[in-house]
Amino acid sequence: MTTSSRTSLLDQLRQIVGAANVLTTGDLSAWELDWRKRERGRALAVVRPASTIEVATVVKACAAAGVSIVPQGGNTGMVVGSTPDASGTQIVLSLLRMNTVRALDGSNLTITVDAGCVLQTLQEVCEKAGFLFPLSLASEGSCTIGGNLGTNAGGTQVVRYGNTRELCLGLEVVTAQGEIWDGLSGLRKDNTGYDLRHLMIGSEGTLGVITGATMKLYPLPVAQLTAFAAVPSLDAAVQLLGLAHQHLSAGLTGFEVMGKFALSLVTKHFPQQRVPFQEDMAPTLPTTCGSLPPEGAVPCLGRPGAAADAPYCVVLENSDQESEAHARERFERLLEVAMEAGCVLDAVVAESITQARALWHVRESIPLAQAQEGLNIKHDISIAVSRIPEFVRQTDALLQQAYPGARLVNYGHLGDGNLHYNVQAPAGADAEAFLRDDEKGVNAVVYDMVDKFKGSISAEHGVGSLKRDKLEQHKSPVALGMMRAIKQALDPQNTMNPGRVLLIK
Repeated sequence: MTTSSRTSLLDQLRQIVGAANVLTTGDLSAWELDWRKRERGRALAVVRPASTIEVATVVKACAAAGVSIVPQGGNTGMVVGSTPDASGTQIVLSLLRMNTVRALDGSNLTITVDAGCVLQTLQEVCEKAGFLFPLSLASEGSCTIGGNLGTNAGGTQVVRYGNTRELCLGLEVVTAQGEIWDGLSGLRKDNTGYDLRHLMIGSEGTLGVITGATMKLYPLPVAQLTAFAAVPSLDAAVQLLGLAHQHLSAGLTGFEVMGKFALSLVTKHFPQQRVPFQEDMAPTLPTTCGSLPPEGAVPCLGRPGAAADAPYCVVLENSDQESEAHARERFERLLEVAMEAGCVLDAVVAESITQARALWHVRESIPLAQAQEGLNIKHDISIAVSRIPEFVRQTDALLQQAYPGARLVNYGHLGDGNLHYNVQAPAGADAEAFLRDDEKGVNAVVYDMVDKFKGSISAEHGVGSLKRDKLEQHKSPVALGMMRAIKQALDPQNTMNPGRVLLIK
């Protein structure tokens, strides 16, 4: 691209969105550096439109100039999928100014929002109106609904409500040619040809720019109960999940598993948090769990100290539309049955919303605690729930054999078969060197085992550029051929987030 053509394009973009919203100088790290700080790109400009019309006009201008676009929401992705490359030739299209709640239809149980609406804002608007929007992620204070849709984000309530895909009824999208597709109908039934909505969800900005969405709402639950349980093994956690389905049915909204080492990182790096069943708390509080806020420590349900050495803990949540008393009776009965069956060593049930949030905060702090511990090798994998214990046993053994001392940070959404099976450098080792020298080998071990167990190398984080080459190795040639055909049909110039998801040859 010549200097004159670059100047001409930037002038056009300033006319479209205003000079203040075309950023070319200063500190652009908020847009150019990925969340994990693994890669730093360089953008031709960061462009911040305020409407769908502005997005469409920007895309048309870039298409005419042959300049590629990297759509970006909150820039909280885990697979380097929304930051520019290092060429200095790409436009970062930030949608954060597009954050309006367009409409809430209580009778239709839907809400329509701009793509740049922050997830937590959406949750709060819905709750204030008496509704539940159930998508919940650790990054919900900064991620956007457009990014959630672009990656088909999962989170902690997939076991009941499904991924973001299942929560979406309609989309508004700007195509690679700058045309606007308005699919914001809010209909639950529409069999009129190919479902373009599902084609765009999970496409990571490679087929078009999501600018708006109509999402499902649910009534607020009458009661919501949270428990933190220590289990003797992953097999026991799977057994507990089965009992939870039997006793709670659709009331089971969350089921998260956390390995002992993962929890120890939270204790180490966030000592202000009180993590249930940690050994260092047992001597001072032998008769109560002592790990919840002081507004009423709840007696543990099992034998004091029984859970101190538990290799795994589980957070499970029950939502009920009947009554608090009914929900608590079923919940505590579940835990009693689980203890009798030997799949729970000890458990505590939160007595208040504050306590419940404290328990969930422990789970949500694991990624941040691991980041504090140092650079690490992340895996976002899915395996059939019944096969997860054996997968972990075999993969743990292979990694320890190949990389002695490597520390395994295993946690995630056991209720839907999604593990964040991460590998930390051995204690005292150079984490940066471990990542640089051993990531390829560690990934080969983990992903080969995922193939053996007929799983997926990406459950909820997407592919981005970080896993693009892995997709080539682990996706069938037929599937890759179909995906390339779709990309070629919708974005023949390859200007929409190029280099992400697919290797275009």
